[in-house]
Amino acid sequence: MTGQVRTVDGRVAGRRGQATRQKLLDCLGEMLSTSPYRDVKVIDVARMAGTSPATFYQYFPDVEGAVLELADDMAKEGAALTDLVAGRSWVGKAGAQTAEDLVDGFLSFWRKHDAILRVVDLGAAEGDKRFNRIRTRILTAVSGSLTEAVKELQSKGRVDKDVSAPAVASSLVAMMAAVAAHQKGFSGTGVKQADLKPTLALLVYLGVTGKKPTK
Repeated sequence: MTGQVRTVDGRVAGRRGQATRQKLLDCLGEMLSTSPYRDVKVIDVARMAGTSPATFYQYFPDVEGAVLELADDMAKEGAALTDLVAGRSWVGKAGAQTAEDLVDGFLSFWRKHDAILRVVDLGAAEGDKRFNRIRTRILTAVSGSLTEAVKELQSKGRVDKDVSAPAVASSLVAMMAAVAAHQKGFSGTGVKQADLKPTLALLVYLGVTGKKPTK
């Protein structure tokens, strides 16, 4: 961990303090992957980290405050999702590959951060603006680049100019997020996991270009 890290009362944490704080966050992340968010208690996180609740409260006001720290770190990593779209071609086979890479990267990101994303979605659904801002940051990393991609195709006459590029981009990202959040649940509906990514990539390509991909 680098940079200045402060305790709840404003003191700058030293190297050992930073390491303890990070261990608490790591343990919290691990607990969220195996327990419902509402069941996670400060005493359990502290015990798992080999420290005390008093130490936990030196760095975080409560479990929710620590979760927000994890979510913020995740959102920073999510900013890289824009690289899956920015500067990529959406024409022909190259475009089909762009759609596949975007879907693959998006689903992988969601799987990696599934536990914390479930908490973010829950907080956002309950109207917590802090969680909603984090969710928006992640989705905007992709929708912004997709908007520019659609606009570029419009400027070249490949997509109808009457189409709203931001609306298309936001709709596609919302679709990917919904699918990503329910990846494990599709097995009970007769959908094969092997069919999920190529089908989603096809829908994304169609949404951006308005055409079927070239084989």
